[in-house]
Amino acid sequence: MAETTPDNTPSSGVARRELDPADTDACERLARTLCTGEDDQVDSPEWVERARDAWEDLPLQLRRQVRRFRRHSGPTGTLVITGLPTGQEALPPTPDKPGSVQRQATIASAVLTMVACGLGEPIAYLAEKSGALVQDVVPVPGQETFHGNAGSVPLSFHTENGFHPHPPDYVIFLCLRADHDRRAGMRIAGIRQALPHLTPASRQALFTPEFRTAPPPSFGPAASEPDAKPRAVLSGAVEDPDIRMAQLVTTPLTPRAATALTEFGHACEATAHTLHLTPGDLVILDNRVTVHGRTAFHPRYDGADRWLQRTYVTTDLRRSRDHRPHDGHILAQ
Repeated sequence: MAETTPDNTPSSGVARRELDPADTDACERLARTLCTGEDDQVDSPEWVERARDAWEDLPLQLRRQVRRFRRHSGPTGTLVITGLPTGQEALPPTPDKPGSVQRQATIASAVLTMVACGLGEPIAYLAEKSGALVQDVVPVPGQETFHGNAGSVPLSFHTENGFHPHPPDYVIFLCLRADHDRRAGMRIAGIRQALPHLTPASRQALFTPEFRTAPPPSFGPAASEPDAKPRAVLSGAVEDPDIRMAQLVTTPLTPRAATALTEFGHACEATAHTLHLTPGDLVILDNRVTVHGRTAFHPRYDGADRWLQRTYVTTDLRRSRDHRPHDGHILAQ
């Protein structure tokens, strides 16, 4: 696995690793063992167990990079691994229906799930995308202005599911297709680079429980708010805090909180990096220390639009046990 120049970033930017062709082939062979028949269902606990075991057989350099990232996710909280298999030769048209997910095992979903098991355990939320472990991130006709994964307008900075008592620790994306014009960019900003841009007063305010975050639009209008109490945007170590924030749905409750949230947004813009993904690019985001968004693009709805697949990961499945019926991977509350 070779280290390559970060995409559109300075030398201190996003960590980027490229798989050797032999490792790509090894990943594909292993992924194919997980999608051999109709009984290979992504959301099946038995299939996830097989993917967890298969992780141990992935190429050593890939496993080593993922484990190192888990220990410390670096200045941007982002790792890009290129050259992963996606089953391009048998890829169907890009889905264009609301709520599109991947239920049947494929090479791409197998790769995502194996890496998720290397980081921790895959999870999903019942109110979002029907609780599917592998979800499609695709533009949907008529939802161009939707502020979520089905839209194609700019998507503002956010951590995933910060409203929930158990947000994911990591979010993984695998690119199956780029957009036609190569305009769509994943934007990321890490707190480790943004923090020095904040004034002491704003830092203090962001550590104070004077903000409320609602469920994102992708959870639908009927989504409950299991943890709607005011909370802080930043928590944990003062010098290396965690983030819970979504610019669209985080509301400041005091004037100083409003000032601090605006300043935090400016700090994210000042330190943001943009990733233009191509097929086989896998992005791991440390959801605890990194916000992400997306630039605008123009879908054509011709079966060849931008297509990412996404899964969430927790490092400690036990801590959400009260939200997971039958000790499964889906959080029902």
